[in-house]
Order: sequence, then structure tokens, then C-alpha cells
Amino acid sequence: MNLARRLAALPCGRRSKWVVLAAWIVLLLVLAPLAGKLTNAEDNQASSWLPGSAESTKVLNLEGRFTSTQSAPAVVLYVRDSGITAADKAKATADAASFASAPHVQGQITGPLVSQDGKALQTVVPIDMASGGWNNLTPAVDKLRATASQGDPGLTVHVTGPGGVGADQSKAFAGIDGTLLYATLGVVVVLLLLTYRSPTLWLLPLLSSGLALTAAEAVIYLLVKHAGLTVNAQSGGILVVLVIGAGTDYALLLVARYREELRRHEDRHEAMAEAMHRAGPAIIASAATVAVSMLCLLFARMNSTSGLGPVCAIGIAVALAAMVTLLPALLVICGRWIFWPVKPAFGTAEPTESGVWARVGGGISRRPRLVWIGTTLALGALALGLFSLKADGLSTAGSFTGKPDSVVGQTVLAEHFPAGSGSPVIVITTAGGAAQAQSVLGGVQGIASTNPPVVKGDLAYLTGTLSSAPDSKAAQDTVDRVRAAEHAVPGAQAKVGGNTAVQLDTKRASRHDDYLIIPIVLVVVLLILALLLRAVVAPLLLIATVVLSFATALGVSSFTFAHLFHFQGEDSSFPLFVFVFLVALGIDYNIFLMTRVREESFNRGTRGGALAGLAATGGVITSAGLILASTFGVLGTLPVVGFAEIGFAVCLGVLLDTLVVRSILVTALTMDLDRRLWWPSALGRVTAPGSVPAARGGAAALDPTSERTV
Repeated sequence: MNLARRLAALPCGRRSKWVVLAAWIVLLLVLAPLAGKLTNAEDNQASSWLPGSAESTKVLNLEGRFTSTQSAPAVVLYVRDSGITAADKAKATADAASFASAPHVQGQITGPLVSQDGKALQTVVPIDMASGGWNNLTPAVDKLRATASQGDPGLTVHVTGPGGVGADQSKAFAGIDGTLLYATLGVVVVLLLLTYRSPTLWLLPLLSSGLALTAAEAVIYLLVKHAGLTVNAQSGGILVVLVIGAGTDYALLLVARYREELRRHEDRHEAMAEAMHRAGPAIIASAATVAVSMLCLLFARMNSTSGLGPVCAIGIAVALAAMVTLLPALLVICGRWIFWPVKPAFGTAEPTESGVWARVGGGISRRPRLVWIGTTLALGALALGLFSLKADGLSTAGSFTGKPDSVVGQTVLAEHFPAGSGSPVIVITTAGGAAQAQSVLGGVQGIASTNPPVVKGDLAYLTGTLSSAPDSKAAQDTVDRVRAAEHAVPGAQAKVGGNTAVQLDTKRASRHDDYLIIPIVLVVVLLILALLLRAVVAPLLLIATVVLSFATALGVSSFTFAHLFHFQGEDSSFPLFVFVFLVALGIDYNIFLMTRVREESFNRGTRGGALAGLAATGGVITSAGLILASTFGVLGTLPVVGFAEIGFAVCLGVLLDTLVVRSILVTALTMDLDRRLWWPSALGRVTAPGSVPAARGGAAALDPTSERTV
């Protein structure tokens, strides 16, 4: 027995299976208490999301000399359509005095200020997020709303501005990990029951995935505490979906191969060892593709994007470890009865050889060239919707699936005050250049008013109120004009920030990340495929099909968002996240298929191998795709447009990969190219089923791990 077989047999030996189970029990007893602490260790401060080198981030860091570096002003807005009364003014004045006692309110409260039309009042309340990030906003804003809401009939009150919006965002993300976990587990349970049609078998993949998630969360928590790893609500939520979805996928592939081998081996330990030997390389290559692709996100400028990379890579690595150690041990310990009521008996025929996917492959084999050309044209036509993609970021109103109070309040605020009230442009200059910087700021088109500079030490802090809504394109153009003007002030060394500048820098950093990371991921995945398949043509072909699937998913998604869901546009990080998930996860199914096709091609030829590979893997890959698509679809349950968009697009892309690209397009291309697919490997020179060049000594020379005909 060679080394590869001995390693494959380790988790499922007669004695070693108990050692593996005991090791996981001990590991989980140690790690489980730490997993629950991950949510509280999330860093949702602005710096955990922003591009670290951006000018707006530098301003945010310098603000600490003048105010809290994490101060978020909430705007309390009082409106009476018939005109503000003396009683309204008295109430707003009393409220402003009591706001100081609200949780996390720190700094000078400004107002109440009367609008020019006399119909509204506004009070600006600074809220210190400190180490709690936006979690500190919710209790403060709740207190402001409760205090301000008790006015005379006819007076309406809204809490908006960055503080109000942040509090509503915090509520949207509240319980995200638990919501996603329970929704994901529910979807997986239903689909596993439908896949296995067994009341018992589904428990083991689900148990293994759940334990993998617990272990991953504990490992990530330790790295957050002791290695400086950053986790926020976004990465924590995606981790849940990714580990459960990908882990279940790996489990489905292993269980399907184990069931095959149980029909060929009377001893279940031997059957599992062979299943691990045959399916293990594909599972490991798939996990490596996902993990390495996620690590490519470390090159991103956006902190939220670069932080997501290692979090997801760790999750995939732990899921892989569970599926190639714990799951095989559990399956062998339970024995054949776990498949009840349809147990795979030794010596029975393999049902996939004449199943629906075998018939699909037979239909494709009649005219493979026509099939792949037609499929490519159809996918390409759907991809044309990509040209309507508007991934320029979402406004405050566009970032929620509903209309929380802060969004309504922002609209009302713009009707009575300068639209940028409560969210000013911030300029930090040298003390000597402050006066000229203020003069320049006041003269910039789009700035309605300025405040006198506050000087501390060698720096000065000044603000300007935008005449446009702070999340609008016009406001971002104003920020560019302010930067151009302020940077030209001699000796001021001015830096321009604020919420609008943050949105502008985020959009530009995301665009940079798209152009940098997408090519890196493609090269990395191509190299992994080349090493796995020992060919050049096949990896290039698979990469091309997945990119086509990605373009189609984005095209259909863009059309759907605009005309069915009526979303404002797409988040600036949307294309990159969808690309990384679809390429990394979509290539999984091609790996599962093509490693089996390659294995079968040694004895059947490439066309025969394609038929056998599709027949053997079609059912399990379709089930895996449905489960992964559904788990990402769960993201759509959150009231956050960015998550809903990613969930929909990845769900759609995975379904395309599973049902169209992998089963039809790749299979047809494989049949049409035949042995040329494997160039320049020796398998590409096989001229007939079962034959290889004489100098190579037969099929065994091509595949040193092969000891029998499958």
C-alpha cells in the first residue's frame, strides 16, 4: 500500500476511527466555549471597513485630537407642517438638555436650530461609538427617539444623520450570525433529506459541518485576540454560510463515493479507505482553491475586504479538516445502516450508471459541438445585462430593503435644511493655514456654509455643510472640488474627510481591488487546476466557463435588481465578492467532475470518461449545488441590500454552474475536444480506450495510484 492510500485510510481504520472521534471531542470541548465569543469580538468601527490608506481614513484618525475618533452625530429633527410653535421650541430646548444623559453621548450638543421656512428644528447630538463600534449607537439613538417623540399633536420627530443611520444598520445586522445559522441549517436539513431520502444519513454531514463551524469560530476568535485579525459583521455572517455550505458540499462528494465503494467492498473500512483515496484529492483541491482564492483578498485596499480573506480561508480549512477526518470516522463507526432504508449492499449494481445524468450525457454525445456552441451563445446573451451594472455604491436609502426612520428623516431633513446638515465635509489643516483653508472651503461650489476652525496644537479642524445630500453623486463631486482647492493652499497640508469622502474613497478603493484581485484569483485557480489535472488546455477551458458563468450571473442579477427588486444599484464591493465566491466555489464542481472524468479516461478514453464521469457525479454535484446555492440565498433574508445582492447573485451563479455550465457546457466541450483536452500530458496521447503509448507501459504508467479499473 503506497503512502497516499495509507494516509487515506487513517481516519477510517478499525482502531484509528475511535482515535479520530476522541480527538475531535476533546478539541471541541476546548474550543466550543470560545466560539460564542466571536460575535462580541467583532470590530464594527469605521476603520475596520475603510481603505486604510485613503485620505478620509487619515482624517478619521486625526479627528481624535478634536473629538472622539468614532463620533457619529445624530440629527434629531422636529417638523410641524403648519410651522414650529413656541411650545415646540421649548420642548426641543428641554430635549437638548436631557440628551446629554443618553448612553454614549459625548461632546457639545448643537441646537435646536430653526429652518428658514420655520417648519422644522434640528439638534445635532454627537455619539461616541468608542470600542463598541456601531453597537453603541443603538441604545443612544433609542433614548433620543424616546425622549423627543413625546411632543404636542402634529409635531413629528425623526432621528437621522450618521448616528441614526448607523443605529438602524446595527439593528439590521443584530443577530446576523444566529439568523443566518438557523436559516442555513434549516435549508440544509430539508435538502439533505430530499437528497438522501434517509431519516438518518443527513445527520452526519450536518453534524460535521456544524462542528466545523464551531471550531472555525473558535480559531478565528483566538486569532482576533492574539494575532490582530479583524472580524466585522460582514465577515462573521459570510463565514456561517460558507462553512456550512462548502462543508456540506465536501460531505456529499465523499458520501457519494463511499456509497459506490460499499457496493464493491464487503468491508466498510476498505470501502471508506478507497473512497477517501479516490475522492480525497478532488475535495482537497477544491478546498485549496477556495482558501487560496480567499487569501487573495489580502491584497485589497478595503479593510473589510482584506479582513474577509483570512476569515473565510480559515473557515474552509477547518471545514476540510472535519470532512476528511471526522465525517469518515463517523460513517464507518455507524456502518451501512446509516443509509437506511436503501442500504448499498455488497455486489449490487451502481444505479448512477443508468440514471438521469447518464441519459443526459448520452444526449450530449450525439452532437457535442452544437450543444456547447448553443449553450455558450445563450449564456453570452444573458451576460449582456452586465453593461447595466451600477456598482458605484449605495446611498443611505438604497442600502436598506425597507425604509427605517433614519432614511425617512434624511429625506425630510433635506426639505427644510441644507441637505448635508449633520454630515459635513471635514478639513484638517495646519494651524497656520486654517484661516485661508476656511476661506477656500467657503468658496467651493456645493458648500452651503462653514464653521470657524478649532485649533489645537499644530492642527486645525473645520467643517463645511454640503448643499447636496451627503450620499449623492453631487456631494461626492463637491468633495473632489474641496480636495483640489484645499490641497492647493500653501503650507496647509490639508486633508479632506467626512462621511461623503468615506463613500467616495470606498468606491474608488473597491474599483482598484476589482482590477487587482480578479486577475490574481484567475491565475491562482489556473495554477491549481493545472497541477491537479496535469494539463494546460483543460484548466484554461474550465476557467473560461466559470468566467462566462460569472458574467451571466452578474448580467441577470443586474437586470433583476433594477426591474424586479427595484434596487437603486449595486454596492461597490459587489462585483469582487461575487467573483471570488463564484470562481472559487464554481470551480469546485468542475474539479469534482473533471477529476472523475480524468480517472475514467484512462480506461474508457476521454469521450467515454466524460459520459462515465457525468453519470457518476451528476446527482451528487447537483445536490451539492442546490445546497450551496440555497445557503447563500439565505443572505437575502437580511434587510440589507448589499447582502441580498451578494446572496442572490452567488445563488444564481452556483445554479448556473451546477445545472448548465458543468453538466452541459463542460461535458460537451470535453467530448468535442476529446484527448486534446489533456494536452500536454500523456493522457492527451491516448488514441483508443484502454490504450496508451507503448513507451509509457500502459494506463498504470499514466496514473501511478490506479490499481484497478473503476
